[in-house]
Amino acid sequence: MLYHTVLASLALVRLSVAGYVLQDDYSGGNFFNMFNFYTGGDPTHGFVRYVDQGTASSTGLINTNGPAYIGVDHNNVTPKGRPSVRLESKNSYNDGLIIIDLAHMPASTCGTWPAFWMFGPNWPNNGEIDIIEGVNDQTQNKMTLHTAPGCTIENRGGMLGSIATGNCDANVDGNTGCGITDQSTGSYGTPLNNAGGAVFATEIRSDAIAIWRFARGSVPGDINSATPNPSTWGTPQALFQGGCDIDKSFNSLNIIFDTTFCGDWAGAVWGGSSCAAKAGTCNDYVANNPGAFSDSYWSVNSLKVFKSVAAVRAQDEAVPVAAPSAVVVSLPVASPIVSDVPHHEEL
Repeated sequence: MLYHTVLASLALVRLSVAGYVLQDDYSGGNFFNMFNFYTGGDPTHGFVRYVDQGTASSTGLINTNGPAYIGVDHNNVTPKGRPSVRLESKNSYNDGLIIIDLAHMPASTCGTWPAFWMFGPNWPNNGEIDIIEGVNDQTQNKMTLHTAPGCTIENRGGMLGSIATGNCDANVDGNTGCGITDQSTGSYGTPLNNAGGAVFATEIRSDAIAIWRFARGSVPGDINSATPNPSTWGTPQALFQGGCDIDKSFNSLNIIFDTTFCGDWAGAVWGGSSCAAKAGTCNDYVANNPGAFSDSYWSVNSLKVFKSVAAVRAQDEAVPVAAPSAVVVSLPVASPIVSDVPHHEEL
């Protein structure tokens, strides 16, 4: 009887939570242990050298004294690329709710290309979701999907942002992807930092991918209490929906932080931007002006991943529960008594 009572109680507690339940918490001193440090060449051909965890720690590019700090070298001239950090989560996700509380992100500085994003293996077949991204002196956040052929989005209402491009196929238009621009000029970089950062929430579900941005002081109470319910949050900044099979296009997504420089985006638009007045090329500016990048860092108050209650229920129902086994207990009586209390097995 005890066995069944415990199971019933656990199910009641789990299913009583509205919306989502916590799956992974990246917050606190264990933050960097939940990521792999990528040290290969930059896939976007940036003027950057990604360093390992030991080097990042010893040179002050990372620390967890308070919010997790993820920075870049801002002390040295770096003719072979500026040292930086690229983190890739050890865990991967197919769906759910990813909530990041940012105290600070890399500032709107010429030459920079920071991003907080997700992508799956065998890119682009398992998809990419760019949650926070921009280049140079940008002040509006760009949210973008990159996929295999066959995924498009359209504006059906229900979002605050505007569609910049509608075809998510990474193989067309120079891998522009399908993008939505945040309507606020304070949604990225320096103005976002001046406002105390923000909370970004990304919901991946079968019918759409939604991204919310909450200004400091306007964060929903259910996020603060770790019982998030997106149905109460109002209109998101981005709502990716239309001709796209989300379940097929996005799988095994890792969470990524990186700050690269120049490369296929920041470098490609350098000559046509206000940054061109600073140096003849993006690489020259980044190499020779270390002090310009002292504000090119992420400061993460918290990062949490939640799984939907429905998904948890489905997962539980898919796993068969073994019937409790009888335990023979010897008591100081004439004959043994059979108890219905199970062994200490994982419930």
